[in-house]
Amino acid sequence: MATLPFPCTSVPLSSGDFNTAIGTLGIDAATVWAILNVESGKAGYLPDRRPQILFERAIFHHRTNGAYDVSNPGISAPTWGGYSGGAAEYGRLGQAYALNPDAALQSASWGLGQIMGFNFSPAGFDNAEDFVQAACASEASQLQQFVSFLQQTGVAAPLQARNWVTVASKYNGPGQVGAYSQNLAASYAKLQAPGALPDLDVRAAQLYLRFLSAANGVPGWSPAAIDGIWGPNTQGALNAFQTAQGIAATGSVDAGVLASLVAALPAAVNLDLS
Repeated sequence: MATLPFPCTSVPLSSGDFNTAIGTLGIDAATVWAILNVESGKAGYLPDRRPQILFERAIFHHRTNGAYDVSNPGISAPTWGGYSGGAAEYGRLGQAYALNPDAALQSASWGLGQIMGFNFSPAGFDNAEDFVQAACASEASQLQQFVSFLQQTGVAAPLQARNWVTVASKYNGPGQVGAYSQNLAASYAKLQAPGALPDLDVRAAQLYLRFLSAANGVPGWSPAAIDGIWGPNTQGALNAFQTAQGIAATGSVDAGVLASLVAALPAAVNLDLS
């Protein structure tokens, strides 16, 4: 399988990044998180630091005029589905990339907003490769792709109004508008509870701990969720990491804690399509 020269530095979202985005859109934090939570489950990266993706065989079929439907029906078909989920989606992407690199990158959805690769232009890029490289670099880049896409495709206005049906139709397409709009509304409603919005420093620590857990094979370093909510699972994971590193255990996340997590990360590697 191919390895692309796109370093997965995988920098988590900061509060500054997020505040810039919602200021640009003129949309409150809960509304933006409502759609990001539905699309990516609150994280733009897998534990192995690769962007979260979903490969769409129906898009690859369309982009290649069905040339591989007979030989490779698992990754090229006129119907949706065939998903493997999680990191296994990269195996499907890698198979497609070996057949048609550009069509393959355009046939997966990427990162926090799960923007399809074929939407590289409204997301602010000249080609799919540059779009994917940015998605590998940071969640800030992924969020900027999301912001640009909303602005360029007319989704920003209905999202400002929380017109979930219109958002569903424009953002996710004409299929399953009812279910998707209900998911958005439910996600937004949950975010109205006190303390439900993520603390971006806590969330960054959670992502770094998940990366470190996967890289070192230490399950106890991984929090249960990437939700930006400080709780016993996150505290336990952080304290386990700090103890292993000979660092005094803390009961919170600050700049020093984040710096210690970053310092322990292995060097970023290029995007592996396997």
